[in-house]
Amino acid sequence: MHCGFCLPSCASYLALGSEMDSPRGRIHALKAIEAGELRLDATVASHFDSCLGCLACVSACPSGVRYDQLIEATRPRLNAPELRSPAQQLWRRLLFGVLPYPKRLRALLQPLRAYAGTPLQTLIRSIGLTQVLGPQLAAMEQLLPPLSAESFSDSLPRVVPAAGERRYRVGLLLGCVQRVFDPAVNQATAAVLAANGIEVVIPPDQGCCGAVTHHQGEEAQTRALAAALVRSFAAAGPLDAVLVSASGCGHSLKAYGRLLADAAPELAAAAGELAAKAFDVQEFLAQVGLTAAFEAALRPLPHPDGSPASAERPLTLAYHDACHMLHGQGISAAPRQLLRAIPHVRLREPLEQGVCCGSAGIYNLVQPAEAELLGTRKADDLRSTGAQIAVSANIGCSLQLRRHLEGLPVQHPMQLLARSYGAGPAS
Repeated sequence: MHCGFCLPSCASYLALGSEMDSPRGRIHALKAIEAGELRLDATVASHFDSCLGCLACVSACPSGVRYDQLIEATRPRLNAPELRSPAQQLWRRLLFGVLPYPKRLRALLQPLRAYAGTPLQTLIRSIGLTQVLGPQLAAMEQLLPPLSAESFSDSLPRVVPAAGERRYRVGLLLGCVQRVFDPAVNQATAAVLAANGIEVVIPPDQGCCGAVTHHQGEEAQTRALAAALVRSFAAAGPLDAVLVSASGCGHSLKAYGRLLADAAPELAAAAGELAAKAFDVQEFLAQVGLTAAFEAALRPLPHPDGSPASAERPLTLAYHDACHMLHGQGISAAPRQLLRAIPHVRLREPLEQGVCCGSAGIYNLVQPAEAELLGTRKADDLRSTGAQIAVSANIGCSLQLRRHLEGLPVQHPMQLLARSYGAGPAS
């Protein structure tokens, strides 16, 4: 099929307007490469690098073309040294050497604690001084959030006991970037789970799940990170589920059985077991249900002016579907179901709900110009809903949206539930 139904949903096509930067164009290129009619050189590779891997085309395709499998198989070939400049290779090595390792990331960010989120950062940005860093470093600085003390240590205990009778015992993935840049999400997630009779186990030595490298075709590093994480959760004892509050991580966890299929038999079996138990936290809560006591305790959230929401004046939320949640895992109803449990909220849907925001793992750090266009487009779409809070369930999306939605708060659904229950900060 060459119908082009994927084009309106393809973020890179919307940003660049080029057929070669669309799923259809890339599939044509792959066919030509396999037929020996086209050589995979740096120019051709750049059209594959422009792909965000958002998988929106897979959802849109009426013929069921598995572009996701095609691009995943192509990514490792793009890492050949001759296909990218030395500067591009160095930048990627730096990202893959830091982002998946929380200790390294925290060490790198330690000197920036007195800068991030301060008037100095605002001043530096307003006069455009960050542009002297170059587009990639400037893009990274633009995503830098305020850094709290919690950003530099994992403050959650190894076990968060269930409130009342224990219904389930689950493991919680902290994430490599989330635990540093938005630790409040993990705290809210643990609080909501515990309040719903779910014991939360947090393996203390857990690292990155490998999503950052998985989505960029770095196969060896991904398998090493995945194997280490499998061992961490295996040591935690019997678990009913392994929960994730960042959709990019969840997408990779669910692929562990395939990613580690060729590992040693014991490790491969443990990976398959973990993948079978992997759920997004919203997916899991929607399936098992909130407890009656928890729902009864939920209270209206305040408006920006401090007044509580009411039936006559509900709080308006715009939910942003993260690509690896909506297109990668097929989860759409669960987050909305949970948000509607909060009294007096009104959900508004953006027009381009399934279009990527431009975060896409490290995309906004390696393709900053295209990501800037997409972030601005997504921010305009969310603002047009009239929402007072934008809601995102993926750390990459949240950072990207906050960068472009100045003045409009961006919160995780678990944070809103925790606040409504009285287990989170007031704002």
